[in-house]
Amino acid sequence: MLTPLNLPPYPFKLTDDKGQLTLFDELRKKNIVLTPEEWVRQHFVQFLIRQKQYPKSLIKLEGGLRLHGMAKRTDIVVFNPFGEKILLVECKAPSVAITQATFDQAARYNMVHKVKLLAVTNGLQHYYCNIDHENQTYKFVEELPGYKEL
Repeated sequence: MLTPLNLPPYPFKLTDDKGQLTLFDELRKKNIVLTPEEWVRQHFVQFLIRQKQYPKSLIKLEGGLRLHGMAKRTDIVVFNPFGEKILLVECKAPSVAITQATFDQAARYNMVHKVKLLAVTNGLQHYYCNIDHENQTYKFVEELPGYKEL
């Protein structure tokens, strides 16, 4: 059973592949095994595209990065037309509470990316922060800005 999320519903193309539920990922153009975290990631991507007008072509899913010599993956990174990273999104399964540890993980990833806008979501709760790297401060904002507002 797929957990209803605190995001608009979208008409995903779901397939039962030999007892394993998959979802067609329109950005990666392939079926992806539907884990609880993937369910959140796919909903948040659609939220970015449909509600916030972020261009599909500027969204990258599960991009690699190196942190302290270890390979890590960011869930969602959004770029501007100049190839600069403008939004980093960390997704968790709905059963995973958003805690300080979750923010710490996103902040560690952001030490590499240096993105000014950070989002953390488990599909039920969403948190957005503006990051000031120069002064090493952050400020929570109520709502994620639309693409044209950035």
